[in-house]
Amino acid sequence: MTTRIGAAAWIVAVVQFVVVQLAVESGWRTPYSWAENNISDLGNVSCRIWDDSRPRYVCSPLHDAMNVGFAVHGALLLAGVLLAGACWGRGGISASSRILLAIGAGGWVLVGLVPADVEENLHVGGALLIMGLGNLGLLLAGFSSRDSLFGRLRSVTLSIAVAAVLAAWMFFGQHDPGIGLGGLERIAACALDAWSLVMALAILRARRPDTAGEVARLRSDQARRDG
Repeated sequence: MTTRIGAAAWIVAVVQFVVVQLAVESGWRTPYSWAENNISDLGNVSCRIWDDSRPRYVCSPLHDAMNVGFAVHGALLLAGVLLAGACWGRGGISASSRILLAIGAGGWVLVGLVPADVEENLHVGGALLIMGLGNLGLLLAGFSSRDSLFGRLRSVTLSIAVAAVLAAWMFFGQHDPGIGLGGLERIAACALDAWSLVMALAILRARRPDTAGEVARLRSDQARRDG
């Protein structure tokens, strides 16, 4: 049941984050582009030309809702990481993955508490936690024990993680392949959302919520004792 609650937290995290973004961008009088604008633009508290490297006019009347959405998003992702821990299985790689993903989730809370145009350095630090350590944790999740639920979905995890790491590198290096730097940022920052949604559905479809290998090991031990 604990694992399933974690899966539910991930689903709510993803859904509310998308809904909040759509609601906040609808309040813009100037066009908001998922390809050209950063996600953080939705949380900026002032109306002005923003970002020396990519100057653009940013004015988000519903910025408070977006910043609350950032924080709630991070809190729910963190809850999922903590509650669904059994799905990683045992071992140092699995533990490291969970720690890094928890830190990445904390990055979302930080960017919500500190908008980019209020304290840019702290905000960028939060983004680095999300797209740096968080994506590294996602990559490590791809090497979870094969007898765990997530280990059996290794190919899915690694595909998402590689895309996230590559997008983060291209975003920070400002190498636009044609989808816009805002598009790159969304791949890099929201890869965990995509992965969490897939894994949450896998948890809910599993016969047992603790499909991390514990049941298999217990049955094997019992069989040896009976034999």
